[in-house]
Amino acid sequence: MSTLNHIGLDSKKTKKLAKKLDLLLANYQLFYMNVRGFHWNIKGAAFFELHIKFEELYNDSFLKIDEIAERILTLGETPNHTYEDYMKLATIKSVKNVSDGKEALKAILKGYAILLPIEREILEISAEAGDEGTNAQMSDYIREQEKLIWMYSAYLK
Repeated sequence: MSTLNHIGLDSKKTKKLAKKLDLLLANYQLFYMNVRGFHWNIKGAAFFELHIKFEELYNDSFLKIDEIAERILTLGETPNHTYEDYMKLATIKSVKNVSDGKEALKAILKGYAILLPIEREILEISAEAGDEGTNAQMSDYIREQEKLIWMYSAYLK
């Protein structure tokens, strides 16, 4: 017999889901910090366009970080919230002192190569849990990121 949480979902399934969301949260925190650094340090002929793009991207990441943490809370769990936790959990690594636009875009694409599989796994777990809220959130993230991957990849060619 399963126990339901306060939004009517199986607590055991949502605990597993929240743990995977915590992994996504940790990786988003590192992704955000990397993109913020690219925004600050970008140089070269593409400065103006990339400076603006990186600002858009870190602002979007900042919003997603909050949404992910709030979803964990909605599921009845507590999100990790220290950089020590993020550094232990995250697969995305810190990127330091990058001022070259192409190098920054390659690092962003590597970040998406880590974020997307986690989001797809969360999508599967949320479907199994009957959690339409998390499912819709991940579907939106995946759709947006696939388009950004296409655009950033096209920029690099």
